Amino acid sequence: MATLVEQLAAFTQVPYAKLPAPVVEESKRLLLDSIGAALAAVDSPKGRIGIEYGRMQGASGRATVIGTSERLNVFGAAFANAELINALDMDAILPPGHVTPYVLPGALAVAEDQALAGKDLIRAIAVSHEMSWRLGKAMDYLRDTRDGKVATPLVFGYSSTVFGATAAIGLLQGMSAEVMAHALGIAGCISPVNAQMAWFDHAPSSTIKYLLGGTLTQAAMTAAHMAALGHRGDLTVLDDREVGYARFMGTSRWEPAVIRAGLGTDWNFPAETSYKPYAHCRILHALADVLMEIVRTNAIRPQEIDGIKVWVEGMVERPIWLNRQIHEPMDAQFSIAHGIALAAHCPPTARAWQDPAFIFRPSVLALMDKVSHEVHPDYVKLLTSHGSSRPAKVEVRARGTSFTGEKRFPKGSPSPDPSTAMTNGELIAKFHDNAQGRIPDRQAQELVTAVFGLEAVQDIGDLMVLSAPGRA
Repeated sequence: MATLVEQLAAFTQVPYAKLPAPVVEESKRLLLDSIGAALAAVDSPKGRIGIEYGRMQGASGRATVIGTSERLNVFGAAFANAELINALDMDAILPPGHVTPYVLPGALAVAEDQALAGKDLIRAIAVSHEMSWRLGKAMDYLRDTRDGKVATPLVFGYSSTVFGATAAIGLLQGMSAEVMAHALGIAGCISPVNAQMAWFDHAPSSTIKYLLGGTLTQAAMTAAHMAALGHRGDLTVLDDREVGYARFMGTSRWEPAVIRAGLGTDWNFPAETSYKPYAHCRILHALADVLMEIVRTNAIRPQEIDGIKVWVEGMVERPIWLNRQIHEPMDAQFSIAHGIALAAHCPPTARAWQDPAFIFRPSVLALMDKVSHEVHPDYVKLLTSHGSSRPAKVEVRARGTSFTGEKRFPKGSPSPDPSTAMTNGELIAKFHDNAQGRIPDRQAQELVTAVFGLEAVQDIGDLMVLSAPGRA
């Protein structure tokens, strides 16, 4: 029987014609949202550092750094774009967590460098996200529960996306299934470690966040190129439970049947992809939805608020979310107290949540002291009954009155409530907000048109040129 790595390698050979329409559509949506997130982050500290390090890896080439006029080699552009996409924490969510900033940048760089067509990029996006979803579902998950209680894993992270990232690059390089298997076998053995729990607990924490996007991208680039040059990979790295990937990555659960089931015929990632209407950790989004509705409906000004109490997800009782020390914008991406105080000010756009002028506004910092929280009493029950559940309850005390509201599913998630899904129109509006001031409005609209018509694009360079000011 073929090893699991070999089965995944065979999956990468799926032709464009075999991709279901919803898979093609979701791949386009992920691309547009990611380019927008990168555009918004060009001037952010993390984004600037990512661009600078990308330059150090190759100052000349044919691959675009989104939001800049620079073209670097594939290694430099992929690193910079990975950091840009994830810098403001407004990129899409898919189990095991964040996937796109790790699997898309290498594919973008290689597709542009080789002047490949839009259909090729769609295949790469689809395969890399589906593969990442399957591996994520086979391993421990951040929202695991056991015996009716939260069971957050001791070791966790998004490092398994290295397989999807490598697959996307190798697919675009035209790798055969045999060579791809070696690339994936190499990827598993050079995978970054899952250090996310240390980042959760050491707050205010490292600014590389849960996993440095550029580093994962570089590991995937290395794996793909080493296989192409003739290196042999470990084809059994996913099959050996005793000493293989599952063991050395620290997962207590390993369910390879989830990876194999329907591989090549069933596509699962579109139904579990969520989009962020706010540049903040996803755990706060349902709370923000409720709080902003209360504030807007009742015209409550921040200075009128005597206190805000929120009921949150059970897995957030960790220092990264309990942190109240906001030294730089990235600290504000995860703090419950700061995020709630900021939401009470109703930031006008997604990227405004990471605008230093908002983050360090005196009224926001003062309101933090009036924010308290508890774990939602029905968190486990609601989560286990539907995976998109993020139960949220908010109580605002102002003008001698208590204003309350509740919500189960945040905006941007596919759920039993159709209104929570992010429509194409809403994603496009978010993109235009992120592109504002980065590229001309006309150019932004041309980019939207190109992405949603990606199957007709003959050269990805024609699309990427629209993401760079002054090059269109």
